[in-house]
This record gives sequence, structure tokens and C-alpha cells, in this order.
Amino acid sequence: MRVPSLGLGIGWRPEIALFIERRTDLGFIEVIAENVSPRDSFPRAIRQLQERGVRVVPHGVSLSLGTAEGVEREGIEMLARLAHEPLKTLAAETHETAHLAVREGRMVLFVDHVTSSHVIAVSGQTGELVPLYCTSHGKALLSDFDGQDLIKLFGPKPLKAYTKNTIQSIRSLAAECKSIREKGFATDESEFLEGVRCVAAPIRDRDGAVVASIGISAPSARFPKEKEREFADRVVMVAAQIGEIVGYLKD
Repeated sequence: MRVPSLGLGIGWRPEIALFIERRTDLGFIEVIAENVSPRDSFPRAIRQLQERGVRVVPHGVSLSLGTAEGVEREGIEMLARLAHEPLKTLAAETHETAHLAVREGRMVLFVDHVTSSHVIAVSGQTGELVPLYCTSHGKALLSDFDGQDLIKLFGPKPLKAYTKNTIQSIRSLAAECKSIREKGFATDESEFLEGVRCVAAPIRDRDGAVVASIGISAPSARFPKEKEREFADRVVMVAAQIGEIVGYLKD
């Protein structure tokens, strides 16, 4: 298996864990299915390597994420473990609340989050469900949908308005999805919650399919339009990093 731009790597096994731990030149470790189960948390030795910045690349571990039919628990838990450190970094660098999400039917399911360091921060807890069509995470997850796909998902009727900025027509939502594909990120201009702005990017697997999303949320007063590109660039970069790891989960 070829892993681009990760540096020197080695296959992790319990019997050589101490040897690997002492290596200071590793860019990544490869963990195969026989040595770690998606049901369990990573062994302490692997978590310590992650804390040192060594990337974990699962091999032969299946990942089934959110779809119209719902989510697959084991795959979601694996995704959350792998993406948690990048999620923490995103929150620390932007000083805003960061979320990881997947699609569950017509809703967005938050599967992990790291809270902002500010006293006043946007809420949104792990396990919470929010609408797809009026949140940055939801629109990122829908970014590859065209008009027909959206009609199949939501039907032809107007969409429920949560604020004066909520997209209410399938035509407008399809245009927004097209824009997101071109830009690489989605925004929420107080479309679900008044006074809150968000930016999110799709996380894609090795085939280019959207499997999850990552993004940040902040009070509009602290997230002016002028900061959008700065925050969006960072979110897109972290989404690509997570996608690089997710891309090898089906090998």
C-alpha cells in the first residue's frame, strides 16, 4: 500500500510496540485489522504515538459511515478516534468550537466536538441532530447532490424556515451545492440559528465520495465575513488530512 507524504512508516503489532515507541523518526504507523478492533479504543501504545504526532493509518479495517439508511456505530467510532486530534488542532488554531459530523437520513449527526476556548461559545454536543439543508455541515455532506437527488431526499415542497436566511427551495439548495463543490467548503450564514456563522468542508474517501464533514461554529460578532476565507482554508486543509487517513480504511 502506498501512503503519500507521510514519511517513514512501520506496521504496528503488539509484540513490537516497545520497539516502535522508541523510534523517533516515524511519520506514520499502519495498523491492521488483526491487531485492533473497531469496537475497542486504540491500545495505549498507539494513543501515545498519536499524541506525539505520529499518524495512524488503519489497514483492513472497514468503515461504514452515515447514509440515508442511518449510521453504522463501529465505523463512526473509528472515524471519531482517527479524527479527534485534527479536530482538537482545528479548535485550538481557530479558537472556535469544532465539530465532526456524518449524515443520518435527512439530518446531520455530530459524532465528535471540541469546545471553543472562549467564555461565550457555540453549543452543539456529540450525538446532537440538526437539519441537513440549513447548516454548513449538512450542506457539505450534500455537496455532491444535484436537484433530482435533493428532490428524492426532501421532496418537492418548500423546506422549513428556521431563520430569515434559511434556504427554502430545492432549486436554491441545488445551486448552493454546486457552489460548495466549486469552492470546497460550505457556510451557514445564520440559517439555522440566529447570530451564528459556521463553515464546514466535506471529508472524502479515496474514491472521492463524501463520508463525513468537519467545521467550526462561532457567534457572528466574532466571525465576520472577512474571516471566512481564513477559517475556510484551515477547515478544508484539516478535512483533507482526515480524508487521507479515511482513504485507506478500505484497503
